Amino acid sequence: MQDSDSTLRFIDPEASSGEDFAGPGGDLSSGFPSPAEHFTDAPLDLNRRFIRNPAATFFARVEGDALRDEGIRDGDLLLIDKSVEAFDGCLAVCFLDGEFRLKRLEIRAGQIRLHPSDTGQKGAGIYSEGQFSIWGVVIASIRKHL
Repeated sequence: MQDSDSTLRFIDPEASSGEDFAGPGGDLSSGFPSPAEHFTDAPLDLNRRFIRNPAATFFARVEGDALRDEGIRDGDLLLIDKSVEAFDGCLAVCFLDGEFRLKRLEIRAGQIRLHPSDTGQKGAGIYSEGQFSIWGVVIASIRKHL
């Protein structure tokens, strides 16, 4: 039985505009405003914050809600780094059955189990090295709220 994976639409990242985001900095309070709010941190550059290896970092837009149990929704933007070594428990982009799929990895005693993204489905597939490849590891996700 094939699990219901969300579709990934890969996006070419644009070169940095060279402009930093100069926000209020510091922690975000959901209550009483801080009396020190006029003190700000250095500008935030999202490229420097998230991208360690630009040549190996890719973006993909999630299409579908099959990953809702992983906290990933339709329209979210994923940052995928091909240079990060996959580890037990990571969310990885795997190339399986001729398509890219997001899977939670379980690595035990040299075996890799690919857990379906929809936790309503039973079981995890055990695959040998030749049946799939780990294309990259999800290092961050971005969700637009408006």
